[in-house]
Amino acid sequence: MANLFDLTGKKAVVVGGAGGIGQAIAEGLAEAGAQVMISSRNTDSLKRAQKEIKDKTGLEVLYFSGDASVEADVEALVNAAVKEMGKVDILVNSQGFNKKFPGTEFPEKEWDEMFSANVKSMMFTCKHFGKYMKEKGIHGKIINMSSVRGVRAIGNGGMGNVGYCATKGAVEMLTKAYASDLGPTIQVNAIGPTITYTPMMVGMLPDDETVRNNIAASMPSQRIGYPNDCKGPAIFLASAASDFVTGSTIFPDGGLTACG
Repeated sequence: MANLFDLTGKKAVVVGGAGGIGQAIAEGLAEAGAQVMISSRNTDSLKRAQKEIKDKTGLEVLYFSGDASVEADVEALVNAAVKEMGKVDILVNSQGFNKKFPGTEFPEKEWDEMFSANVKSMMFTCKHFGKYMKEKGIHGKIINMSSVRGVRAIGNGGMGNVGYCATKGAVEMLTKAYASDLGPTIQVNAIGPTITYTPMMVGMLPDDETVRNNIAASMPSQRIGYPNDCKGPAIFLASAASDFVTGSTIFPDGGLTACG
């Protein structure tokens, strides 16, 4: 059974792999045996993530600097990954961000920026890596980062998440559409975490872990998420264990989506 989850010999690209959930997934794929290339817009962040993964696991990851919302950069990423690793079997899309505004005051500029980073960039990577995998006859795995906010809005005023919910709803349907478009040899799935304590959330969430987890006291698991909670789902979706799973989303959400 363990061989089902073994990624030895696999080659993975993690877009948005220079921090938070993306870095944790890159680390997990490397620990499972894959050779990994991380990518983001910031070279300094990539170098920091590369060092942190090496210091923690002893494993080397490659990196490529580029903007996934720019199509030419995505094409360059495909070419660089194939040149450095020989092929690409696994693509993880962990790029994106959230800016909060009341729905009645959402600025057009920030709306467009969020859709560019959270949705358009994912279309570009699925398009070009999917085309590459199809043309090379690779049994590929594409994993998109969604959110519980793609299927469940926030009550009591929405807390400024109209834009984020809209982009993650788009990711949900983009995942299903590409699963249909790229089948049968390429599986496309998503991971939909709940609120997660990433470096980006430091200062926005309480420093004390007990206080942080009290935010999620009504959920079955009674805590918020942490980046490592997405490692297992990513390894599953990247491995042979998920060969008959496509167009689906796994929610490492502590049971939030089970509660209405």
